[in-house]
Amino acid sequence: MASQVKSGKAFEFALLNAFYDLLRDNKMNVNVVDDKSLSYAMQYYSEFPKSDRQAFDTAAKTAVSFFPDVEPMLFYQKGDSSINLSLASDGRGQKGDVRDILIQSSLKKWAIGISAKNNHKAVKHPRLSQSIDFGASWLDLPVSDNYFENIEPIFSELKKLKNNGPETKWSELENIQRDFYLPILEHFKDELLRLDLQNKGVVAAKLVGYLIGKQDFYKVIKTKGMITIQAFNLQGTLNLPSPYRKPSARIPKLNLPDRIIDLSLKKGSKSTLELTMSNGWQMSFRIHNASSRIEPSFKFDINLISTPESLFSTNFYV
Repeated sequence: MASQVKSGKAFEFALLNAFYDLLRDNKMNVNVVDDKSLSYAMQYYSEFPKSDRQAFDTAAKTAVSFFPDVEPMLFYQKGDSSINLSLASDGRGQKGDVRDILIQSSLKKWAIGISAKNNHKAVKHPRLSQSIDFGASWLDLPVSDNYFENIEPIFSELKKLKNNGPETKWSELENIQRDFYLPILEHFKDELLRLDLQNKGVVAAKLVGYLIGKQDFYKVIKTKGMITIQAFNLQGTLNLPSPYRKPSARIPKLNLPDRIIDLSLKKGSKSTLELTMSNGWQMSFRIHNASSRIEPSFKFDINLISTPESLFSTNFYV
């Protein structure tokens, strides 16, 4: 498993532990769901040297100290309810649920989710291939036959190159961007704009739901010397009052985009599209080959360029 994935799982485990300690210190009943996701994360955490584990723990402790002020339901609940902590399975993200850690009342009337990122700010890494209907999987809106007809020659050429020499590397090709990246991006762009034109007011919001998450969540980003916490309160389920206490800090609700304003190549780039939508949403789509060897598929590295001004974000130095 790639080191980036292992460090991400280790940070998830440290955050789960930090929430457990915080809740226990405040006399809450806490249950940790013991499953394969927890076992894998614990294993990856244990494989890091002590100094790295201490860095994960310090960052996690700093991050969770933020939550009592914005989520009073962590500590103030009715009756004999307890808090259940769990780590998500890897398959959840494919369904639009980006939460890595789920914190849920045993009464199942309240929950918050955490997306944990360790030195990693990308939103998502979906693939494109000859058989992938990105419209159906991203937006519940199937792409046209014309899209598949347009991309077929490109992926057929890649299959031919792979079959001619299974170990052939992308670096051996003369001009990857001109011959592969640019035409794929053009067909992707045309199809996304077509879907938007035929489904007015729908595609932009669905795209954010797929890429950012269909459930509200807090994103906790650990970088060198800093923790950044962002609150994606799209449905208004974060920052709720408990029966006994109101939040002492306010998390505003975010407005979803309702239209695509522009989708075009980034200036000076042959591998990145920039998408501008209403209500302050802007993203970049960088296409790249997922392996050093030639494969008939590509990956997107999707990042947020700008978000609505109402996005809550705060930094802590560690």
